[in-house]
Order: sequence, then C-alpha cells, then structure tokens
Amino acid sequence: MRRAGRRRVLLAGSVVVAALAIAGVAIETALVHGQGGDAGPIELVTLRSGSYADFRQVLTGETPAAASVPAMLRFPDRPGGRYPAVVVVHTLGGFQEANEGWLAAALRRSGFATLTYDSFSARRLGQSDLVGARGGPPLASAVADAFAALRLLAGHRRVGADRIGIVGFSFGGEVAHLTAFEALRSAMVPGASRFAAHVATYPAGGYGARAEPGAYTGAPILMLLGEKDDNLPVAKVEGYLAYAKEAGHPAPITMVVYPGAVHAWTVPTLVAPRFSAQYGSMRKCPLVLLGGGGPTWLVDGREQPLDPDALAACRGPAPATRWASTRVRAPARPRTRRRSWSVTCVRSVQGGVRSCIPTLLECKT
Repeated sequence: MRRAGRRRVLLAGSVVVAALAIAGVAIETALVHGQGGDAGPIELVTLRSGSYADFRQVLTGETPAAASVPAMLRFPDRPGGRYPAVVVVHTLGGFQEANEGWLAAALRRSGFATLTYDSFSARRLGQSDLVGARGGPPLASAVADAFAALRLLAGHRRVGADRIGIVGFSFGGEVAHLTAFEALRSAMVPGASRFAAHVATYPAGGYGARAEPGAYTGAPILMLLGEKDDNLPVAKVEGYLAYAKEAGHPAPITMVVYPGAVHAWTVPTLVAPRFSAQYGSMRKCPLVLLGGGGPTWLVDGREQPLDPDALAACRGPAPATRWASTRVRAPARPRTRRRSWSVTCVRSVQGGVRSCIPTLLECKT
C-alpha cells in the first residue's frame, strides 16, 4: 500500500481508538497496520439472533426467524479484570482479516476485548443475494446480530457491561449508526442495555433517526467520512445534521472528513480507485427516517412520506466507488466538523498510564 493511503488508514485507526477511549479506556499502544497478531485468549461463541425482512418487521414487533451466528470473542494478552469491549461489523464483502481483523487486533493491543463475526456467511448469503436486491442488503438482520453481540458481551464475566462499543465499515458502518437509534434498541434489547459508543466508518448513508425527543440512545456517535465518497457524500450527512438541529433535536454525531478519500479507504489490499456498477449506492437516495409513526424520508431538508418504489429505483443509477484510492494526498489531519469528542487526557485502566489525545488524531503516552 502506498504511503499516502497507509497514513490515512493509520489516522483513521487512531481516531477510532481515541473515540472508544472516551467511552471508558485510554490508549497505550500505537496503531501499526500489518503488525503481527496477538496471542490473547479466544472464545468461539454463538450469537442468538434473528433474520428480519426489513425494519418494519422490527418496529411492529413481528417475530423474526431464528438465526445462529458463529462469532469469535478475543481478549488482550495482558491480564485484566473486566475489559472494555468492541463489536466490529464488516462491509458488504463480509469479514476480511485485512480490514476488520486488523482493527480488531489493534484494539486488543490497546486493551479492548473484540467480537467479530460474519452476518452473511451465517445465513449462507452470497454476493448474488446481497447485490441488486430490491430491499437492499439485510440491514435489519445485521442490526439484530449487533444487538445479540451486545447482549452476549454484557453478560460475560470478563467484560464491563457498560463499556461496550461498536465499530463498522460501510455496510457495518450503517449498522454502527443504526444501533444508536432508540426505536431499534428498545425493540431488540430488553431493559436499558445500550452500546457506550458508536463509530461508523464510511457508512452506507441510507438511514437517519427522525428528529424527535429520545430519537437516539444518548451514546456518542463518530462518523469517519471520505471527502470523495460517491456512496455517502459529506453534504448528505451535513444536511441531516442541519435538519435535526433545526427541529430542536440535534443528533449526537461528530463528523470527521478525510480530504481526497473515497469509499473503502481503510482496506489496504484495494489500491486502485474504480467504480463497481454491480453495487447499488444510496448516493442519490434521500435518507430514510426511522422513529415513531412509521418511516418517512428526508427530501430537501423536510420530512416527506416514504415512497418504496422511488427508494428502490434511486439505488440503481448510482454505482458506488468500492475501491480505496491511494493516489490522493493523505491529509496532515482530517477536518473535524464538531468538537464534542475532544478531550485533553484520559486515564487508562491499565497501570495508570496517561494518554493525551488533543485532536483525536495522535495518541501520545
């Protein structure tokens, strides 16, 4: 991977760990892409989840088909009591060791337990099942998997139940955002259990929470976006944030934009930017808003009745950039649009080490 793209990946990884640190643990190690794996304890577990046709089935309380999702729970190789933990959710391409696996290993080196799995292989879904489907990829089922992971981790004797975060890429980034919607959390998770932090890395950009009281769980959300991402233009997120703020219920989202970056820019094996027309894009689609009273969508800054046929049609003519570009210059530091994630220093639970994160980009012991 060329130096510019590699630098952007390292900056993004540092931001992810810094964000999660604010939810409960600081950083002790630097992120180095390609660094060897760790040797911490491994548990093979099963997520008791469900397969949903769509979010309507979730919000109306219909019972889903049962689904069992094999998962891998791994712990840092350093001794500890109850670890903070992170659920890492994959892209539309499924779990990749070079992308999700690398970040999970970096998180373990920083003191987090990690849970990884593949929602698609567990349901025997291939690319032909995911690409071009009228209803889009099975996001509702993937959200169910993420909440099943939360339930499993919250009940584990080695995990701090109130220090569980979620990180996702592309399809998984959308899952990371959706799991912050209170309407979905309350429908899928008994009691008050929630994720402590959400990091959505170049999410698909299909959904937002309706601007109303209690729309979000209250946990902080970090979105890492590419300036040239054809799948989710930065202006689309800015428009959603403006809508929520104008309605008097601002979304708890911090947005970080990487100049020159396109979709999938964290994947180190994808080095040449090109369009993949077989993948549908949400670029031209208004955001679907979930909340009380059924789904609507956001058109020109205003809620409008949802048109399912128009939603299916708008996915077709907008192919997404699926390959990461390393030919653009990496930024010295990305643009941060909100500062609510900023901290001066936080104290690690490991040995009292201090890590100062003045800009969310550099971790210094």
